[in-house]
Amino acid sequence: MAEMSVSEEFTWAFTGGRVERVPTSLMNEVVHTSPTIGSNVEEIVVKNTHFLMWDIGGQESLRSSWNTYYSNTEFIILVVDSIDRERLAITKEELYRMLAHEDLRKAAVLIFANKQDMKGCMTAAEISKYLTLSSIKDHPWHIQPCCALTGEGLCQGLEWMTSRIGVR
Repeated sequence: MAEMSVSEEFTWAFTGGRVERVPTSLMNEVVHTSPTIGSNVEEIVVKNTHFLMWDIGGQESLRSSWNTYYSNTEFIILVVDSIDRERLAITKEELYRMLAHEDLRKAAVLIFANKQDMKGCMTAAEISKYLTLSSIKDHPWHIQPCCALTGEGLCQGLEWMTSRIGVR
C-alpha cells in the first residue's frame, strides 16, 4: 500500500467529493462528512511525491468560481458517488466543461468511482460508459473503483497520478 499520509496517524480518504484527513484508527468506521463550502487546500504525499490538492465545493452556486483554481492544475480528481445515478448527468456536463477550459488543456483526469462497497452501486465500467470517457482523447484519464471509508482503491488511483508525472 502506498504512503498517503503527511503524518503516520492520518490517512487521506475521499468521501462524497471531499478529500478528508481521517485518523487511521477510524478507517473501518463510518466517517461523517459535510459538503465543502468554498474550498480547502491540503498536501498529501504519495511515493515521496508531494501533491497540493484543492478540494472545491460542488454546489451549483460555487461551480462558476471553479475556473479561478485552474491555473497550473496538472490533475483533475473527480469523485463520483457510484450510488447516485441522478447526479451523473451533472457530473458529465461539468467534467466536459472543465476539459474544454484553456487552463486545463494539459490536465490528466483521475476519476474515483466511490462507494463500491454499497449494494446496487454502478461499476467503474458503467460510470465510464455513461460519462463517455473513451471519447476523451486530449487528456490522459483513469477511472478507479474505490471505497473511501476503507481506503480500498485510493492508493491505486494516486499511484496512477504519480506514474503520469513527466509523461506529458
